[in-house]
Amino acid sequence: MLKKIISITLLLTIAPALFFCQSQQEDLSGHELLQAVLWMQHAAEYKALSLQAYNIALLRLEEALQDKQWTAALEQTVNYQHLPPAVILDADETVLDNSPYEAELILTGTTYNEQSWTRWCEEARATALPGAVEFCQQAHARGVTIFYVTNRRDPLREVTRANFQALGFPLEKDLETVLTRSDVADKGARRSQIAQTHRIVLQIGDNNGDFASAFTRGSQSLRDSLVFRYKDFWGKKWIVLPNPVYGDWEGALINYQYALPETAKLRLKYRLLRR
Repeated sequence: MLKKIISITLLLTIAPALFFCQSQQEDLSGHELLQAVLWMQHAAEYKALSLQAYNIALLRLEEALQDKQWTAALEQTVNYQHLPPAVILDADETVLDNSPYEAELILTGTTYNEQSWTRWCEEARATALPGAVEFCQQAHARGVTIFYVTNRRDPLREVTRANFQALGFPLEKDLETVLTRSDVADKGARRSQIAQTHRIVLQIGDNNGDFASAFTRGSQSLRDSLVFRYKDFWGKKWIVLPNPVYGDWEGALINYQYALPETAKLRLKYRLLRR
């Protein structure tokens, strides 16, 4: 009888713990973005890299303003020397931090989709990356026009501008400086448009397509080769922010087959691991 009582007592004690552990395991199922988003939201190193990028950008800006032959745009080749200076920046993960959106995907066990992304953008509550506002304000104070060339779609232009304005990013009253995407993801045409009226002295982004069209939807081997072709641009005319969450770097791994099931994408990625 005593053994039976002890056994029942142990069962009543252990069972809730086992249930709790099982529940925790179910709740904490892995998500592909978890480690990257935690790094972006919490790592001191990420903040340091952002500040480093914008500190370098300020130094390069001073050089560029003194050298009339200086242009950071491959699209700009002739008759630009006396145009007013401009800087082109990407928006998302370059000046705006959208990691709360990615965190929501993790917590709900979902993946990126146009509807949830639009809802997030419409909230206009993305915060600024460290150093981004200060750089843009200092550049603007030196007479440099700040252009934000983003692949957010055209209907999101006004909410994006509102987000910029709330954070203190410079905007022009008589010139549209928030250039969103219509149909084409490549930013070359928008860079060319700016190059007609301004000398583009710096480009800042988190995706190499922010700097040169050849990177956009290029194969992994092509993108790698282009990095070395333009080796003198990095840290001088082109400033890169880290983004381990998304971008053409990921698209190249899966041959831009975004419609594949998530399991198929993971299988492709696992095959690319080196050891």
